[in-house]
Parts: sequence; structure tokens; C-alpha cells
Amino acid sequence: EPAPALALGAEGDLAARLAEAEGLAAAAASLADLAAAQEGFDGLDLKKGARNFCFADGDPRARILILGEAPGDEEDRQGRPFVGRAGQMLDRMFGAIGLARDAVDAERGLYITNVLPWRPPGNRDPEPDEIAVSLPFLRRHVELADPQIIVLMGNIACQAAIERRGILRLRGQWVQAFGRPAIPMTHPAYLLRNPPAKRDAWADLLSLADRLESLSV
Repeated sequence: EPAPALALGAEGDLAARLAEAEGLAAAAASLADLAAAQEGFDGLDLKKGARNFCFADGDPRARILILGEAPGDEEDRQGRPFVGRAGQMLDRMFGAIGLARDAVDAERGLYITNVLPWRPPGNRDPEPDEIAVSLPFLRRHVELADPQIIVLMGNIACQAAIERRGILRLRGQWVQAFGRPAIPMTHPAYLLRNPPAKRDAWADLLSLADRLESLSV
């Protein structure tokens, strides 16, 4: 289904914040530059209520970039993405196909980030304008990390990267996101609530492993 539209009447303020975000993102020559620019950006009100900035985790040299939604409570506390129960599930999932965020070999590594670097209050879904203002930083993040494959974890990641929602229909289908092959997958938090869905998630992981192997040939 199409992603939600922006609320009417917010175009002027949004345009100014977008322009600032695009300028800051374009000027970043490295991931460290980008992290500093995004953390210093005041065009996202979520920043005021969050405890910590969550930029990324894992190995930026990895072939796979995992794109999540936004920090939860534990991520907000630690300043790292996917470290709560869903993060532990994610580590087990990708460990089953020999991949890990702390792998010594970048070929077996993972690089993990979110659409939003700040926790939304009450763990609510991000608003369309919050996603829009974060997109310039996300696009630049992908350019600088330069992964071979992107994993889109859940609806918000799909909304940001391919402007579509409906993860249960999208999952397992290879698409293009930010000019790269991408595979939507159900979010680990969903799998914790719906254990039978792990069967489909395993099929998606095997599809990812096959694609990685074909890239290595």
C-alpha cells in the first residue's frame, strides 16, 4: 500500500527543515562527519525527548546494511540500534546464516542503522514528516557505507526506502532501495509477538544467503 502522505499546512516549515538536512548530509565526507551533522541537526523535535542519539552499529565495511525503524527504550538508553529483545532476536536470526555485527571479517559482518536516530515518544510509529526530514541523512548514510545489499526491517523501513507499506505482502520480494538490491523482512519485534512467522523469516534469510553467495562468485 502507498506510504501515508504529509499533513496539509506543514509544507513551508518542512521545506526549510528538508533544505537544511539536505545541505548537512551532502556536506558530510565521512560517516563520522554525517553522524556529527545529524546529531547536531535541530529540525527533528524527537531529539528533545530522546536520551541518546542512535546512529549505527556493526561494521560499516559489511556487505549488508540492515535498516530498522527507530530506537526503542533500550536503544535510547544505550545509544545503539537493535540492542533490546528485538536486537537479540536479530542477532540470532543473522547468526543462523553466519553473519554478525561483531564479525572480524567484514565479509561476514553486518552494519545496522535506523530510519530515525531518535526514539519516538511511547515507541509510536514515526510521522511522515519525521521520515521525510531524516531521509537526506539516510540516503547519504547508504552512499557512504556503500553496502551491496539492504535488508528493510519492517514497515517504516519500507516506507522510507521504497515508499510502500504492507510488510507481510512485501517480505521476501527483492526490490531496489537507494540504488541497491534490497529485501523486506518482518521486524524481529513482530517475530517475538508472532512466533509462527519465524518460518517465513527463515525463508527470507536463506534467500539473502543465496544472494550473498551469488555476489561472491
